[in-house]
Amino acid sequence: MGDLQIRFATDAKNGNAAKGNTDAKNGDATGAIVSCPYGTRVDTFVERFGIAEELIAAVRVNNEIRPLKTPLAVNSVLEPVLLDSPEGAMIFRRSLAFLLAIAARKLFPERSLYVGHSLGSSYYYTFSSGNAPTEQEITALAKEMRALIQEDLPITFKYLAYEEALELFKKNKQTDTVLLLDQRSTSRIKVNECKDYIDIYVEPLVARTGLLSAFELMPYQEGFLLRFPGIGKGKSIGPFVDEPKIFNVYNEYKKWGRIVNVRVVGELNSLVAARTVKDYIRIAEAHQARKMAEIAERIYEKRDAVKVVLIAGPSSSGKTTSAKKLSIELMVMGIKPIAIGLDDYYVGTDRTPKDEKGDPDFECLEALDVPFFNEQLLTLFRGEEVTLPVFDFKSGRRKESGGKKIRLDRRTVLIVEGIHGLNDALTPSIDSDTKFKVYVSALTQLNLDDHNRIPTSDNRLLRRMVRDYQFRGKDAAGTIKMWPSVQSGERKHIFPFQNNADAAFNSALDYELSVLKYYADPLLRAVKPGQWEYAEAVRLLSFLENFAPIPPQYVPGTSILREFIGESEFKY
Repeated sequence: MGDLQIRFATDAKNGNAAKGNTDAKNGDATGAIVSCPYGTRVDTFVERFGIAEELIAAVRVNNEIRPLKTPLAVNSVLEPVLLDSPEGAMIFRRSLAFLLAIAARKLFPERSLYVGHSLGSSYYYTFSSGNAPTEQEITALAKEMRALIQEDLPITFKYLAYEEALELFKKNKQTDTVLLLDQRSTSRIKVNECKDYIDIYVEPLVARTGLLSAFELMPYQEGFLLRFPGIGKGKSIGPFVDEPKIFNVYNEYKKWGRIVNVRVVGELNSLVAARTVKDYIRIAEAHQARKMAEIAERIYEKRDAVKVVLIAGPSSSGKTTSAKKLSIELMVMGIKPIAIGLDDYYVGTDRTPKDEKGDPDFECLEALDVPFFNEQLLTLFRGEEVTLPVFDFKSGRRKESGGKKIRLDRRTVLIVEGIHGLNDALTPSIDSDTKFKVYVSALTQLNLDDHNRIPTSDNRLLRRMVRDYQFRGKDAAGTIKMWPSVQSGERKHIFPFQNNADAAFNSALDYELSVLKYYADPLLRAVKPGQWEYAEAVRLLSFLENFAPIPPQYVPGTSILREFIGESEFKY
């Protein structure tokens, strides 16, 4: 058997990969070629990237993100994944969570540590006992993590026989992980290991603990926050910005998950196996409907003042269906909603500001005719009639005529859905008392196990992927390719204003990833290794393997999930 041929998708002299100038994105990597024996580890070649090792989180091996200690088995193209990249930042965060789990197991062996949701650039943690940790305990955890970092211990991965892994996790009282293994049918289980601590492998981790110095622990509510740098911020941890409204929604759903005994994926899978998941779906849908009714009640209480309800949220949050459900709840209370689409207020392609690539930036506030929008709102609030604009996306201009004529009476309220709804710069002429702002997002409370969380962005990405294929003819690679741009827009235009909301609505349904798996799995398998998007497709496929599938026919016709999988009873 001959040696392997290894190519590098970077010029080792100038580190092009670090600047994003490699040809690997087009599947045509160029650079030095070397030979090596089968089984040679990737980290053998780190110096050839021309980038300091401490800046590298992992390596793309034939467009699949792998740990640095991965042994090579086929001819490969290698490219570094930098810690400061979006992929590298997620690896760093998961590695920090792994380090915290090691520290907690040593200091508090009889108390399970539960990872909660994200809160800005941090993860929220609590102990299984339900008692808030003392400042001394949090300080001890941080000290132990610093000691592990100082030791610069290797973080490795290996495979265990299925029964061996099961026995190990039972012995270590990792009951949530044991439940997760019920969904696995492979004869061997991949695990991460550091200093005699073993955890199930979810994604690659950094190669050693010495790279994880950028973190903080701080008390928060009934637990504490593990804080880390934001994407693109290097090792700098910014000032803490509290998001109490989002936290309260998350926390409420976490408590509800404990009440119905579905906190982690393994518990959901158990319902599927027991054929009782239909009952859980009804409970989850009813719980969500109740929350929407509560928001409608709050609007009704202010019915003499509120004239416009502004709904905003990140991509694939289910804003459209949420607006329709809210409209129904308001009609039950005797309020007549009228929907206005912000898309019809675009200024036109020729007047839209350009982004950094020179393309029209339709997501910026300046792309909307804000003065005209406010003028029409004020006219309506005076009880006068207006003709709504109609934007022609083919010509890139507003139509001269053809818009619907509307007038408000004392029982009418406007429903406006759009990404800038929470930004007061959209409605500067409108008195705050007449506005009610609703933030909608898919804030899943479900975890893989007690310390491996599910990013809410993964939930939304899978929703978007399925919807893009079902209704827009876009394949999975196309959705994955544009997702970073979508997230960038959210960070600019939505997340900074989420605490301006009068109410927050969680559109996530904890059973939905098991349904989305039915649609997303074949779409992701169609992404091939020669495509740059393959790494993300592999990651998502690995993630979905943890879920027992739920047939889509179990989903009610009025569910928010129907907005993405189709056959909704609502018209869009």
